[in-house]
Amino acid sequence: MTPLPPGSTIGILGGGQLGRMLAAAAAQLGYRTHVLAPDAESVAAQTASSFTRADYHSRIVLDEFAAITDVVTYEFENIALDPIVYLAAKVPVHPAPAALGVAQDRAEEKSFVAELGGRTAPWAKVETLDDLRAAIATIGTPAILKTLRLGYDGKGQVRLHSADEAEAAWNAIGGRPAILEGFVAFSHEFSIILARRGDGAMVSYPPPWNEHKDGILARSSLPAPAEIAAQWGEAAALAGRIADRLGYVGVLACEFFAGADGPVFNEMAPRVHNSGHWSIEGAVTSQFENHIRAICGLPLGDTGLTAPSVVMDNLIGAEANTWADILAEPGAHLHLYGKEVRPGRKMGHVTRIGRV
Repeated sequence: MTPLPPGSTIGILGGGQLGRMLAAAAAQLGYRTHVLAPDAESVAAQTASSFTRADYHSRIVLDEFAAITDVVTYEFENIALDPIVYLAAKVPVHPAPAALGVAQDRAEEKSFVAELGGRTAPWAKVETLDDLRAAIATIGTPAILKTLRLGYDGKGQVRLHSADEAEAAWNAIGGRPAILEGFVAFSHEFSIILARRGDGAMVSYPPPWNEHKDGILARSSLPAPAEIAAQWGEAAALAGRIADRLGYVGVLACEFFAGADGPVFNEMAPRVHNSGHWSIEGAVTSQFENHIRAICGLPLGDTGLTAPSVVMDNLIGAEANTWADILAEPGAHLHLYGKEVRPGRKMGHVTRIGRV
């Protein structure tokens, strides 16, 4: 494949912190970036070369965007599929629309992974309250009801502890199509993050142990505990099969539970991922740089650790106000996203190298 030369323009759909860090990585390699997002507040625009505030669905905007970019990527999976398909007919878009389509539909995603030999939690698609009651009868409780589309960081999800909670749970998600998932017994949560080029070349990162609080990732740490290390190979192989089947280009994240019988696939994200933020200082080549390398057809970088231990903590809400204390810590690397502080909002992260 012919590499995209430095000086070219990378289009980024989405104005959040992932776009912000992608733009910084692109600049390091000599690329310009143009962010397109509808939000008044775009933290990605703070690091990008240029920014257009406009709706993703405007064909005029998309035509102009395609005309000034050499390749396009996106920083979140909740963007509508239609604009991605439209852009892909005019300019290379990575990851391709097919990957986004699978990731946006929880039922399609789980079926797709099962076809590739992946292990998932017991689940059923539900489109009505009666479907939900039938699914509960089959799968049992406790269980979790997740909207079929959208939802992240615990949003669009409701736990059920008994069949009596069916109607309340259904109303809580707005009566939208969903899946019911049975609970999985597991020791740890972890993720496989890989980068793949268009010619099939692929690298993956060591798996972090991911700890969540209130549905939001709180900490990722490496090296992972023995329970995760024992399942690393099988999980990474599945993630590789997913990427190959989709003809994937860019960084792909797959989340897993370390179950008694092996890794249990939870979900995939067709983008750079919060559980890979540690790689900025903790890996030889960050996930953000490897995403830029992949979509531009450059050689993929080394994913090895730069220190014996790496811990990344998210800063949620007012936790970001401790920035001065963090900066005083030896071995601590602070990243603030330039956002207004709000409760429950990801404001930044801190990566501590060489110690827990």
